[in-house]
Amino acid sequence: MKLILASGSPRRAEILRNAEFAFEVLPTNIDESRLPDEPAADYVLRLARDKAHIAARQVKARSEPSICIGADTTVVLGKRLLGKPESIEEARWMLRELSGQTHEVLTGIALVTTPDLREASHVETTKVTFAEISEEEIENYLASGEPFDKAGAYGIQGLAGKYVTRIEGCYFNVMGLPLSRLWRMLRDLRWEENRKQESAE
Repeated sequence: MKLILASGSPRRAEILRNAEFAFEVLPTNIDESRLPDEPAADYVLRLARDKAHIAARQVKARSEPSICIGADTTVVLGKRLLGKPESIEEARWMLRELSGQTHEVLTGIALVTTPDLREASHVETTKVTFAEISEEEIENYLASGEPFDKAGAYGIQGLAGKYVTRIEGCYFNVMGLPLSRLWRMLRDLRWEENRKQESAE
C-alpha cells in the first residue's frame, strides 16, 4: 500500500525520509480554527482526521491502495494552547512563557486507508522542559526566523534544541510526527513496506 503524507510540513517529510519510508506528499488545506472550549487532544485529533480523510477522498479513485497520514501538533502550557505564532510579538510572548517551564507537545495522528476508508488514530504526548532563556537569547532566536512556522514558536531539532533540558516521551513527536507510534499503527493496518517506491515532494 502506498503511503500518502497529507501535510506540507518539511519536518514530517524529513522524519519519514530519514526512516527510509517511501511516500508521496499531498498537502491539504483545512480550517485549523479551534472550537470553543475544545480540549487540546480533541483539537489535534480532529485536524489530523480531517487532513487524512481529505487526502483519502482525493486519492480514492486511484487503482493503487493507499494509507493517508494526517497529523497536527500543538503545544500546551498549563491550560493554554500555543499554536504557530502569527506575529513576532506573539512568538516573543510564547518563548517568554516557555522559559524555565515544562510544557506538553500533543500530536494527533490519523491514518485512513483507500479505497475502503478504514481509520486508525491516536494522540501522542511528550513533556518538554526548557531552561531559563534570557531576553537576549529570545531576540537572537526571533531574528533567526525559525520560530514562525512552528507550534509554540520553537523547533527542537533546530536552534532551540540547546534550551531543552529534559524530554519525556517521543522526540519525533515534538517535531510533529511520532515515528514509533506511526510504525505501530501501520503494522496494525497490515501495511507492507515497499522500499522501491520513491518519495515525492
